[in-house]
Amino acid sequence: QVQLVESGGGLVQAGGSLRLSCAASGRTVSSYAMGWFRQAPGKEREFVAGINHSGARTYYAEFVKGRFTISRDNAKNTLYLQMNTLKPEDTAVYYCAAGPVFPGSRIDEYDYWGQGTQVTASS
Repeated sequence: QVQLVESGGGLVQAGGSLRLSCAASGRTVSSYAMGWFRQAPGKEREFVAGINHSGARTYYAEFVKGRFTISRDNAKNTLYLQMNTLKPEDTAVYYCAAGPVFPGSRIDEYDYWGQGTQVTASS
């Protein structure tokens, strides 16, 4: 089993930045690919970014390319999402996930999920 706990969400003005963290525990987390998803009210959960087990390879949804950066520190069992130039449409609950597949952009490619952290970008 892998347990994931997100933190770092909050309220920020449009154009601002936030850094999300996802603390992982349990089985050998460093062997898993990891990803970030988000879900806005009334919408389906969507892929944001993914990273392979070592951190050497990353993959992004088109709508965040150039603004968001995914990274991981396997020594600390922590996944990060640096979000810059936030837009009101980035407002959502952000989830981290772990799974065996890279690049995993589908929900069913991930086995473990956190509870989510709210990000609100106000206009």
